[in-house]
Amino acid sequence: MQLLKLRLSWLVVFSALTSYFMGATNFSWLDPLWLTLGGFLVTGSSNAFNQIIERRLDMLMARTENRPMPKGRLSVAEALIFSSITGILGIVILWICMNPLSGMLGIGALVSYVAIYTPLKRVTPFAVFVGAFPGAIPPLLGWVAATGEIGIHGLVLFAVQFIWQFPHFWSLAWVLEDDYLKAGFRMLPAADGRSKTSALQILVYTAGLLPIGFLPFLFRMISPVALIITLLAGIYFLRKALKLHKTLEVADAKALMFASFIYLPVVQLAMMFDSLFVLPYWLNP
Repeated sequence: MQLLKLRLSWLVVFSALTSYFMGATNFSWLDPLWLTLGGFLVTGSSNAFNQIIERRLDMLMARTENRPMPKGRLSVAEALIFSSITGILGIVILWICMNPLSGMLGIGALVSYVAIYTPLKRVTPFAVFVGAFPGAIPPLLGWVAATGEIGIHGLVLFAVQFIWQFPHFWSLAWVLEDDYLKAGFRMLPAADGRSKTSALQILVYTAGLLPIGFLPFLFRMISPVALIITLLAGIYFLRKALKLHKTLEVADAKALMFASFIYLPVVQLAMMFDSLFVLPYWLNP
């Protein structure tokens, strides 16, 4: 469970499921179960491979030193076998039980996260941009699993989570910067770390969620009800980013990080329930 990062993997699956129910029309209840299992295994495999690659670096940071590999509770061989089995099984489930395009997205997410994002983390802060692509695949995967195609609606869901990741991850990096630096990770967007420049970039991306939040409404994926909820959540999130830009305090970065944890599930749940129960009556009163 620790190698799979159980809690994080379930949060990723949550994004896929909300999008699935937005796109699904007629479906068997086995479909979301297969999506959950396949998505969980692929995400867990990505997390596990990441820990294999960074096992020596994890020894240097307080937040990761107790993981199974730095502590010697798992060997590299054991972790490799486990990660490979879970990854292959997850992709096969998505490919066969959902559709081939879902399997391809699973492959793309796993390979880009493990083979591109993970090695880049010690090279450039640009790694956060690269990592945002596999990080935003889950809602797109859910839509594709339901519809069999990407389409503009799937890309809209992808865009919301893509932009959200920047203030989310940078607020986390702000809180943990001292720990990250022990392992040579420079994850904040500016070279001078916890600075006005970094805070400004966080603020810009957080503000970007407001216009992005209009897209589901413009493409008739949600009604005004979910739009209002999305905008209110975005304003709440933006206020936290403004506070961090003003103070540059770690405490305010932590508050922004928690706001990011609130924003995404609130918005995704609002869009899902709206598309199921409100949107049909709004479109056809």
